[in-house]
Amino acid sequence: MKRLLSLLFLTCCAASQLLGQQTIVVTAQGDDQADGTPYHPLKSLNTALQKAVSSTEPDIRILLKEGTYYLSSPLRILSADFAGRKLTLAAAPGEQVTVSGALPLSLRWKKTNKGYWQTKLNAPPFDQLIVNGQPQTMARYPNDQGKGIYHGTAQDALSEKRIKRWKHPEGGFIHALHSGEWGDMHYRITGKEKNILTYEGGHQNNRPSKMHPQHRFVENIFEELDAPGEWFYAASKQELSYYPPEGIDLKTATTEVAVLPGLIELRGTADVPLRNIVIENIRFAHTTRTFMEPYERLMRSDWCIYRGGALLLENTENCTIKGCEFTQLGGNAVFISKYNRLATVSDSYFHHLGASAVCLVGDTTAVRSPSMEYNEFVPLEKMDFTPGAANNRYPRECTVENNLMHHIGQVEKQVAGVEIQIAAHLQVLHNTIYQVPRAAINIGDGAFGGHLIAYNDAFETVLETSDHGAFNSWGRDRFWLPDYSKMCELVKLHPELILLDARYTTVLRNNRFRCDHGWDIDLDDGSSNYHIYNNLCLKGGLKLREGFFRTAENNILLNNSLHPHVWFVHSGDRVERNLLMRPYYPIGLQAWGERVDNNYFPSVEALNAAQQNKTDRHSLFGAYQFNNAPQGDFTLSAGSTAFGIGFENFPMDDFGVYSLRLKQLAAKPQIPSLLLANAADALKEHDWLGARIRYVQGLGERSAYGLPDEKGIILLEIASDSPLAAAGLQKGDVLRTANGALLLSVSDLFSATEKNRWTGKLPVEVFRNQRQMPFTLLFKK
Repeated sequence: MKRLLSLLFLTCCAASQLLGQQTIVVTAQGDDQADGTPYHPLKSLNTALQKAVSSTEPDIRILLKEGTYYLSSPLRILSADFAGRKLTLAAAPGEQVTVSGALPLSLRWKKTNKGYWQTKLNAPPFDQLIVNGQPQTMARYPNDQGKGIYHGTAQDALSEKRIKRWKHPEGGFIHALHSGEWGDMHYRITGKEKNILTYEGGHQNNRPSKMHPQHRFVENIFEELDAPGEWFYAASKQELSYYPPEGIDLKTATTEVAVLPGLIELRGTADVPLRNIVIENIRFAHTTRTFMEPYERLMRSDWCIYRGGALLLENTENCTIKGCEFTQLGGNAVFISKYNRLATVSDSYFHHLGASAVCLVGDTTAVRSPSMEYNEFVPLEKMDFTPGAANNRYPRECTVENNLMHHIGQVEKQVAGVEIQIAAHLQVLHNTIYQVPRAAINIGDGAFGGHLIAYNDAFETVLETSDHGAFNSWGRDRFWLPDYSKMCELVKLHPELILLDARYTTVLRNNRFRCDHGWDIDLDDGSSNYHIYNNLCLKGGLKLREGFFRTAENNILLNNSLHPHVWFVHSGDRVERNLLMRPYYPIGLQAWGERVDNNYFPSVEALNAAQQNKTDRHSLFGAYQFNNAPQGDFTLSAGSTAFGIGFENFPMDDFGVYSLRLKQLAAKPQIPSLLLANAADALKEHDWLGARIRYVQGLGERSAYGLPDEKGIILLEIASDSPLAAAGLQKGDVLRTANGALLLSVSDLFSATEKNRWTGKLPVEVFRNQRQMPFTLLFKK
């Protein structure tokens, strides 16, 4: 087969020459003095690019034969070199090609009497050690536990007792969550004085904060070199120390260190954009971490950002990245920066990344009267009331489609599978995104809207942070103030401010979202001008914080409901024809929008609770009659009374990636059991906040647990990292009340959890040893 592909490759190369397309061939065994033909290939990418620059052909292909290509500096493709011409950089058909930012090493290891190995190494600055193709762990405390926030954190990471052990901590790093768990912050240790560290950094988050008191760890400190897989490099001694894991023979192992923060840059200028570049079927790996690079504030969102990635596009038009793989990168994978038109990222596989997968972020100069930090606001007398953008330095009409993204944010936590800010008319379609510390898809402001977010499958989201969603947005635009009462006055006097930035309606449709630690869809702080329909929300429901002109219709919110927070009078919001399984969870409402009606509830009690808000006059309740809920098909069966609200079925088999290659690699979300307050609910076991629970069943269990009646929820199992364990609850306890109300079903407990999510606290009472005892659970918002 490989020989056949090689013959086909040679035939295609010959045919392309006849069609006026020049093909330049590169192989790791080539010669940079050759002419770059299939029979005399070049050796390096840089030489191939120089040959392409000097070519006069209008269409040039650089084809890479199988192997790893190590770059000594980023490959820069410039508009000045390719004006009016097309360039394709691709792997040869059927060939496995890696472009790497690492430096391969030849080392002589010696084992020390302390169990670790050492070698002399004179290398450029690096912060990733790769052994046999796998990144190893920089010496750290606490040790890498393989899961959880930062793979392990400790309150005593910066204790005086621990710092006292460190002789020369300078050059070490401190990593911590934001105190509100709204992202992360990182610091470089500069020294210590009397067992107190000095350090610099903390600039990576746009919401100033102290370090989280618990969720922190330190690394790159020699005294913490104590576990298999850990390494430490003493630059002053040019000495690398390493604890190889079991099974690694350092005499035969391949060793590399990551030395470049980026691999390829596509750069045009404001006057001459770079056009018609294609990068195809290449694996990109091994870049340095970028968390200590200069960061840029992004328009009052929680984000500051490093404007770079393994691939950087700036001032481009009609450039395409397809069929590629991005892995073991220290920072962002693809960054589409400032002016870009018609850029496409498709059919690609993103996994095990230090930061985000795809960022599309415009220049802050494109926004009129910009406010950069959360608490800032431009006074009215100084505000520009002109609608829309100030210039064209932002991504527009770009597409991110059919990409698989998982295990991102391995280093940084304020990340997303797809991050959008200061952009217009983007399409984010058919992506599968999971195992992320924050949102799968995030929109950082309302400037300028018009996006289509459709057919995505996002789950296992907000795993290491809080108060966020699988899909998250902010709308801290010109009308927005952090003081809600002042903002109400402002928009009443100047309603024209509302859509100055959010010019075009963003559509969120036909997605499947699941967030177990936040909301499935979270429109936060002023998010405005959205149309949300035909979405299947598996866990966290829909949150609409203060904002304007949002329509949410024909969505399915399993085991949850609408969370309306601090809505405005005359908001223009409409919530109609949705299938809901809980009453609403309102917080601080002045009004209930333009129309909240024709929704469907599971019981007359839930409907009555909604109607107490003077909403849902025409809403209905009853059984849902889904076609095949256990298998994820939540279309309504013929004859379902839920059709009475005007609900329309939508496809349940078109979420996420569609290419066969990516579908075979992709995981699938956990389909929830329906938590309805009925007799069958009492017989089921459920997962809740890291515990396995079931409702009390009959007189036998009443007697066994010493209960006064047959009411309560048994804690069958509790994970060690569950907030229940942290609060002191034990296996075998029986939950009796939550928020002071007797628990009559498992559904009641989930409803109480949702109601208290905004505070992150839930008071409960449990029955233990014939006594009812109070506890307070602390969980992620």
